[in-house]
Amino acid sequence: MAAGFATAGNQLYTGERSYPFVQRSNLWFLIAALLVAIAIAVPFFRGGFNFGIEFTGGSEFTISQTENTDIGIGEDAVQEASGQDAVVTQITDQTIRVQTEELDDVQTLEVGQALQDGYGVGPDQVSSTFIGPVWGEHVSQQMMIGLGVFLLLVSVYMALYFRTWKMSVAAIAGLAFVVVVTVGIYAATGFEVTPSAIIGFLTILSYALYDTMVVFDKIRENVGPLQDQKDQTFTERVNLAINQTLVRSINTSVVGILPVGSILFIGSWLLGAGTLRDIALALFTGIIVGTIATIFVQAPLYARMRRGDADVVAHTDLVLSLREERGVGVVTYSGTPLDEDGRPVAFPPLPEADEPDEAEDVEILDWDLVVSGDTPESSGDEQR
Repeated sequence: MAAGFATAGNQLYTGERSYPFVQRSNLWFLIAALLVAIAIAVPFFRGGFNFGIEFTGGSEFTISQTENTDIGIGEDAVQEASGQDAVVTQITDQTIRVQTEELDDVQTLEVGQALQDGYGVGPDQVSSTFIGPVWGEHVSQQMMIGLGVFLLLVSVYMALYFRTWKMSVAAIAGLAFVVVVTVGIYAATGFEVTPSAIIGFLTILSYALYDTMVVFDKIRENVGPLQDQKDQTFTERVNLAINQTLVRSINTSVVGILPVGSILFIGSWLLGAGTLRDIALALFTGIIVGTIATIFVQAPLYARMRRGDADVVAHTDLVLSLREERGVGVVTYSGTPLDEDGRPVAFPPLPEADEPDEAEDVEILDWDLVVSGDTPESSGDEQR
């Protein structure tokens, strides 16, 4: 299996096998737009996000050193004592956290006593605190400031590094897609929005940007000598770069998903470590969506933005006209011509000719129309 995956990677890199990421960009953009629309609509249908106590304010109880960690006991105790619903989370193997709406002093005492009776612990093992919404608002403000500064620095850096503002625009558009879709999935699951989840959202931006930089750097390498080759158009060179980095993107995503997935599925649902769910879900979803965004949104969007540039249009027309003169009828999505057996060749073979007499010189005409620009120059003496 590993050998087959390596073979597929080599075929993608050489252009022997290729997937039409750029050529079918209209389809990918339509799907991306639908996903964004659904992600925006989900919170409205679900009545908003499930914000944690740090954002809404409320009372919090901590039961420590308890042998019984059944969250149902805490929910029933709060309901009977105050008539309110509670969010009960197992923090460690002997610690339970109970969060409710804001309670007055009398209700706080009654809920604390009910929790002592329910879990069979003493008064020194149940502590209560009040958390105001101001702290959550401060975290949200700092997050928005950090996000704005991050996007600004990313835009400037990419514009300077790649020497084109269009890559920056494509990258930021892809990051916006990642954030919106991840937030929509988060809202659909009903997971609690906590400061840890906010940290997770900021973390996935860095991961998505890393994958984008890898693909965009390969695109720059392929399209940099665009005018020096006449075998592939700009669109085909961009698509080749995506295929060449496809295996690396998948491997990087899998390596990132495995540990995060173990935290999300094993730590959260099997062991009941609820405090890990918020950040784990944001990371798990963001890694997947970030990889998809790079391949199907950002790179094709950059190709679409450059497609109308004068130098790209002129080069594309030149490549297509030379193909027509060469008689190349079948071209792969990466732009590599195929021979009669379906194997990729750098350029079509020279037309067959009769063997000349030994004393007779043969002059090759229109050599530039026959040989690709990537082929070393040959002189007439070498073709006698």
